Amino acid sequence: MDELVVNAELCVDCGLCERNCPNNAIRVYDNVPLFCMHCSPDRAPCLHICPNGAIEAVGGAITINDDKCIGCKLCQEVCPIGAITINEVGQATKCDLCKDHDFQHCVDACPTGALVNNSSDVIAAKQEKLSEGFKKIQKFMK
Repeated sequence: MDELVVNAELCVDCGLCERNCPNNAIRVYDNVPLFCMHCSPDRAPCLHICPNGAIEAVGGAITINDDKCIGCKLCQEVCPIGAITINEVGQATKCDLCKDHDFQHCVDACPTGALVNNSSDVIAAKQEKLSEGFKKIQKFMK
């Protein structure tokens, strides 16, 4: 479970991913689930701006260490997609790929398979769809 990938074509805007996220860290806008992209550690703006070292790369996830977070909001300001929020106690929170759970709650809740924890599944589905399109085109070209 070191990634979270969306196939937006399958999203039906049911909101189950939002309601089942333990961190309240996913939002659906126009049938597209938005969540932390878990940038590569060398390119994660939130990780680099945190003055207290509260944002850490753990496995494949960029996570927030609650014990170190001082609630300065700098990470929230630099996140390119707005995936970091400040919770009711003034600390930053975001998707952590359910690192402390046995499964990813949003993936498990998604009824259409729009959210998966394996990018090869999404790539294979898109390749299959492309292949079907090319086959249709070939029929017209003969």
